[in-house]
Amino acid sequence: MSQKNFNASKKIHKFLLDNLKDKKILQIYKKFEKDLKLNEDFVVAVSGGLDSLALCFLSKVYSIKKHLKVTCLHVDHKLRNNSTKEAKFVKLLLKKLSTNVEILTWVGKKPNSNIQSVARDKRYALMINKAKKLKINNILLGHHKDDLIENFFIRILRGSGLNGMVSFDQKTNLQNINLIRPLLKFSKQNLEYITKKIFKNYVDDPSNKNIEFKRVKIRNFIKI
Repeated sequence: MSQKNFNASKKIHKFLLDNLKDKKILQIYKKFEKDLKLNEDFVVAVSGGLDSLALCFLSKVYSIKKHLKVTCLHVDHKLRNNSTKEAKFVKLLLKKLSTNVEILTWVGKKPNSNIQSVARDKRYALMINKAKKLKINNILLGHHKDDLIENFFIRILRGSGLNGMVSFDQKTNLQNINLIRPLLKFSKQNLEYITKKIFKNYVDDPSNKNIEFKRVKIRNFIKI
């Protein structure tokens, strides 16, 4: 690493750690660090939304403190006309953390129905394949407490029994890759605080407001 790059990296690290002077951010980070307990390099899935950007910040600080390497992956689903523009915007946002983002593109025919479920499966497949190429065993996902509640109601509507009512697990294994959800104890409100404080901006996915999706209907119902 050149002296110039070293100085730039040092400056970024100082910026990141200085944000822990904010009492609320420090409190959230301490809880995040205590629960994560990860001593291996890891991948972070980043959509560019409020939750995933907060996860990127917390993960980057964690990687600095634990001397680990963190790799951010963004999936361009090509489901919307401006998806590639959003992917480039996410890359720009994460430059603030001195973190490079690799964009994985979903190439091929897109579904006409069950879109969110199919997109999720494809997203996982692309990230797992990349993690294996990088010889990394852990992928961090941005699911939080609000997602946990939404998923609980979705499973009730599907008629799940008591066993099926268990929503997201903190850690699951898929194709020998650990999918870790370190934000399940945090509300979206807390994550929003971090993202707006650190990044000032984020990607607002219009599908999150599309009431044709069951998850959005449940989200709106819970808010009432």
